[in-house]
Amino acid sequence: MDSIAPGGASAPHVDPVNELEPIKRPSREAAMEAVKTLIAWAGDDPRREGLLDTPKRVVDAYGEWFEGYRADPAKELARVFEDVQGYDDMVLLRDIEVESHCEHHMAPFLGKAYVAYFPSEKVVGISKIARVVEIFCKRLQTQETLTAQIADAIVESLNPLGVAVMIEAEHQCMTTRGVHHRHVSTVTTQFTGVFKTDKGLQDRFLKLAGRG
Repeated sequence: MDSIAPGGASAPHVDPVNELEPIKRPSREAAMEAVKTLIAWAGDDPRREGLLDTPKRVVDAYGEWFEGYRADPAKELARVFEDVQGYDDMVLLRDIEVESHCEHHMAPFLGKAYVAYFPSEKVVGISKIARVVEIFCKRLQTQETLTAQIADAIVESLNPLGVAVMIEAEHQCMTTRGVHHRHVSTVTTQFTGVFKTDKGLQDRFLKLAGRG
């Protein structure tokens, strides 16, 4: 079985801070039994005809929703291009789909990400930036952590002059439970390098992202 570190991603070592043993990933059969338990806890009968295949479908869905644990953002950003033909401005991707699940209730949060970086000596294929967003989205998250992880991954792999990330999303744990407030969006930002020190560049990013 795979080992799962306390932070989520597969890892073979003991957490040096919390000294917790890695969690062994349960079998598919054990996961389906857990779904049956939740169905019964909710008040229904998992043996009912309409629910017989539900555990399989749920486990398949979890495999898709959380496939980010089996992907490495650094590998996506590894292939770079150093010939930028004198380009010396930001590279911005707008309206990247955000489909993630909050780590507190495992409820979806949906929205858009806006990611920009200011190249120093190398650039990366634009699809790779979107893929990095997708990888981190497909893990249990908070929006704040998600925003920082995207920025950190780009900084570590590309060493750009700066990175800007903005995410706007609606959280189903707020709209379908608890306070039941619909159409409330959460906006998070992370700025590094020139995007943090140059207010004019930061404002231009926000304007291009529709927040100016």
